[in-house]
Amino acid sequence: MSIQNNITVGDVLLGLDETPKTTGTTLLKEALEKMDQARLGIVCITGIDGMLEGIITDGDIRRMLNTVQKPIAALMSDDVINHSITNPTIVTRETKLIDAVILMGEKQIWDLPVIDQKGILVGLLHLHPAIKTILGLSK
Repeated sequence: MSIQNNITVGDVLLGLDETPKTTGTTLLKEALEKMDQARLGIVCITGIDGMLEGIITDGDIRRMLNTVQKPIAALMSDDVINHSITNPTIVTRETKLIDAVILMGEKQIWDLPVIDQKGILVGLLHLHPAIKTILGLSK
């Protein structure tokens, strides 16, 4: 088993078609449904121009449920942007995969939105395929 150091995020990322995404005016309930459909704990929030505006994770929602004093039905009808992280940790396609995985470990996160130089969402880096690739177990 050899560690791969020359691979970039662009070699491993989930494309836009596999990345759960929505707009900021989507109901929180619908964002949760997108997470469930994608079987990932994150939804990326974009503008109509594709610019990344934020993310919301299952952990964010869990923490919110412990702090927001609002009936769950009312909470689920909020716009997702109201509860999102609007300055998420991000990477680009050109980021070395090993550096992205180290960053994920430091931040204790499983997923990283991948943007281009203009801030447009191009995909998502998920930890499991990244680790498999680094270890030479896939691709």
